[in-house]
Amino acid sequence: MKTPTSSKGQLTTSLRLICAAVVAASTLAACGGGGGGGGGGGGQIGVNPPTNPPVTPTPTNPAPYTPGQANTGADPDVTTLGNAFDTYWNYCETPRTGTDPYTGKAYPDKKGSLRDELTFLRAWTHQYYLWYNEIPTDFKMSDFTDPVAYFDKLKTPLTTASGAPKDKFHFTYDSDEWDKLSTEGIELGYGVTWTSSGATAPRIWNATIVEEGSPAALAGLKRGDRLTVVDGVDFINATDEASVAKINAGLFPAAANETHSFTVTRGATSIPVTLAAKEVTAKSVKNVKTFDIAGGRRVGYLTFENHNAVAERQLIDAFNTLKTANVNDLVIDMRYNGGGLLYVAAELAYMVAGPTSNGKVFESLSYNGKVQTDASDTVRFAPTAYGFEAPNAVAKGAALPTLSLPRVTILTTEGTCSASEAVINALRGVDVQVDVVGSQTCGKPYGFTPVPNCGTTYFSIEFKGVNAKGYGDYADGFAPTCRVADDLSHELGDKDEALLAAALSHRATGTCPATPSATAMSLAQPKTLVRKNVSELKIYSRPR
Repeated sequence: MKTPTSSKGQLTTSLRLICAAVVAASTLAACGGGGGGGGGGGGQIGVNPPTNPPVTPTPTNPAPYTPGQANTGADPDVTTLGNAFDTYWNYCETPRTGTDPYTGKAYPDKKGSLRDELTFLRAWTHQYYLWYNEIPTDFKMSDFTDPVAYFDKLKTPLTTASGAPKDKFHFTYDSDEWDKLSTEGIELGYGVTWTSSGATAPRIWNATIVEEGSPAALAGLKRGDRLTVVDGVDFINATDEASVAKINAGLFPAAANETHSFTVTRGATSIPVTLAAKEVTAKSVKNVKTFDIAGGRRVGYLTFENHNAVAERQLIDAFNTLKTANVNDLVIDMRYNGGGLLYVAAELAYMVAGPTSNGKVFESLSYNGKVQTDASDTVRFAPTAYGFEAPNAVAKGAALPTLSLPRVTILTTEGTCSASEAVINALRGVDVQVDVVGSQTCGKPYGFTPVPNCGTTYFSIEFKGVNAKGYGDYADGFAPTCRVADDLSHELGDKDEALLAAALSHRATGTCPATPSATAMSLAQPKTLVRKNVSELKIYSRPR
């Protein structure tokens, strides 16, 4: 794939994400959604990976006008834009000054105009967006005063066979925040992830993940706690503009040490807490343990929440632990994993499948027909680590531990997206039996390369992926082998938690357990994850 030069270095094929940012009216994961997964979110890496030389496109057509033009007049003819995105890249209405903390170099921004930022987005979309020829034409640049609002329109309005939006994964991030999140797992907030029934009232949000050592954990918040009040506002029912603005300000703090008050309910108990925002480092891999079940089987288990750069080391350490424990079966809990780096997903799949998968197709990527492709557009199962730049990084070429399993169980919800789904699809493509326990996954056989411009990183679908058997038609998600609702009344990794208990039972008996009663699952809430305040992911006082 021919990708342009990024202000964060070179955007090479290794940076491809199939992250989902877990996009819906109030989510983040993952990617991207991606994914992704977040966002949006999910994770990729925002610094130079250690290999793959960059390929810089050569402009083929002159730009229709020079940088600095006011946002007036007719739109440029997209068929003549060619690689104009390269001409307009980093021309900003309000250029940043100073040093980029992730590159150690001055920001690449140059003085330009709003029109330059919009032209960059339109040209880049026309060249790389997978469904570029489905973008509506009933709007023009001069209608917009904000690049993100314009970017929101640069996507297909079509739907899938089920009636869901074809592109659910179109989102943005503040570039500095994205670099911290994708490279180191650092995110400004309270360290709590919510599962959400939606952004509009009545809102039912429950805590799903509380990061160890975070402000939320130190205040005593627990998985399953239900949010009821934010800074004195009725979170569940408020609809007026002022109340909604107050809720957003409390849920998504803008600066470290910003303090807000919340009330949650736990059963019949109402619990007030005050939280001060900080930059929280979230672990991607947790709860590595084993369970012995009938038939002499030792089942390994881990929760995996983000395919980001730091996950590479954490996954390798986890698989070394499980290999030492002599596990002969495995449950991977990806119920809240919205996606991320495709190469991390390929490493995970290899560690499950082992040497018999070496060299086989993990995922082949197809583009919009205008993008030149080569051998690097096929990601393969490989026995060595990529070596992403991250704290406690793995050496490039380090041997990956393997369990060499003929089957694996993956725990899922609607928050399981993108790179997580690619693991399911790729393993099935090399004849590893994958049992899915939980609920339908999000449905994202697509990916993108994050592209930063003027302080915003944009995520726009660029490719579709298929496995070694040529299959990639899961835009409506993977159906579960055993359908089980998420259980917020137990901690992740607890053998009595509904999804894990069902997986262990299915492994022992070969049959799916009976669906738990409504009473037993009363705390379970499906739908989306909420971690960050991205433009698409806020709470709104009325439907958009």
